[in-house]
Amino acid sequence: MSTNRDFGNMLNEYLPNELLAEDFIKRQWFMENVEKDNKWKGGQIVVPFKGAQSSSVKFGGLTNTGDISKHQFVRGTISSYKEVWGSMEFNHTDIMQHDGRLNVDGFLRILPDQVEDFSEYMKMVASINLLGGPHFAKVTDSTNNATGIMIVDRIDRFEIGQKCTLKDDNSSQIDVYVTGIIVDTNAVTFSLTRGGAAADLSAYTAAQNAKLYHDGILVGGTVTNSFTSLRGALLSSANGGDTSLHGVTKTLWPYLQAVNVSGASISATNILDKLFDAYTSIRTKAKGGMMPKAVMSYKHLGSVMKVIESQKGPFKVTATTTKASIYGWTEIDVMGVRGSFTVVGVQEMDDDIIHFMDMSAMTFRSNGFFKKRRSPDGKEYYEVRAETGYKYIVDICLFGELEVTKPTLCGIIYGINY
Repeated sequence: MSTNRDFGNMLNEYLPNELLAEDFIKRQWFMENVEKDNKWKGGQIVVPFKGAQSSSVKFGGLTNTGDISKHQFVRGTISSYKEVWGSMEFNHTDIMQHDGRLNVDGFLRILPDQVEDFSEYMKMVASINLLGGPHFAKVTDSTNNATGIMIVDRIDRFEIGQKCTLKDDNSSQIDVYVTGIIVDTNAVTFSLTRGGAAADLSAYTAAQNAKLYHDGILVGGTVTNSFTSLRGALLSSANGGDTSLHGVTKTLWPYLQAVNVSGASISATNILDKLFDAYTSIRTKAKGGMMPKAVMSYKHLGSVMKVIESQKGPFKVTATTTKASIYGWTEIDVMGVRGSFTVVGVQEMDDDIIHFMDMSAMTFRSNGFFKKRRSPDGKEYYEVRAETGYKYIVDICLFGELEVTKPTLCGIIYGINY
């Protein structure tokens, strides 16, 4: 018996190529752009806001003393931060220095890169959760669910070996592992064990709104360990959002209610026209705020770019400025006769919603943002000994929560389905 290794079958071979891997697109626009406070050490955060403005104005005389409308102040709270942990495992045999084994050093050099890549992956997961809510993908076709195959809406969010939680409206949650991915058909094969045989998932169907969640978000079928998301904060409960925000029922105070606009009539050809309509409606109803950014998925960005290129619709785009970020998102400044805003296309946005955002309306509060777990003696790894050898576990953590302080400065389009 020998000790475990992952790179063993590649050592002592002629390797003309560097380690081949996908370019990791930075799918974390929200985490890069949201205002951050990295000094929150835990404990309760008070979120105070003005629930009502003094409104006693009378023509022709003074308001009766007993009839004056006063300011009303409301105290919301964030009880504690949410925790997200990511873990990596390295075998000691892989990272030992072996005399005469020339390629080991090459593999040693990739280990720091793997930690960095994994940190970027965690930021992507957090961004998806913060923008779109607890689930990260929906099942769109469950015809072959008996053989463990599901067609999903976001194939880009799956990795071989990934652990997910599957749940629909009439079945209990179940943990599954990704064993196969067919990109062209958006098909994912699931097993009940990592690397095991395909699972019979007949009970979980697209008709019952089957969704995939990251491990730990659901506890007993209930969303328990998820960040406050913009989907939940901005949508009304009737449209699929959260009932309360920071412990206060949203329907009690206009301040907590972002303007919701149905996107059911949006199509690939009228999307820019509908964006201006929504922008006008939101600006009319909202309690201030410029909402300068319309944040959407790449699917909608592509539709917007086609409309701009062909100059379609009942308006004329007078000027556009396109900025393609090295971080993997694209911004287009669009000015028309009904106002102007920046269209932002990001990988982590879902297709059924578009956020109109004022970034001053929210703050992500954390205890140091993303960081490697460090023991009291300074070690950034945990050593495990077994008969199969030593292994080192590296843990990366994020303790934080999104504080949405001014939801009325934002708006949201929902129910897009073209």
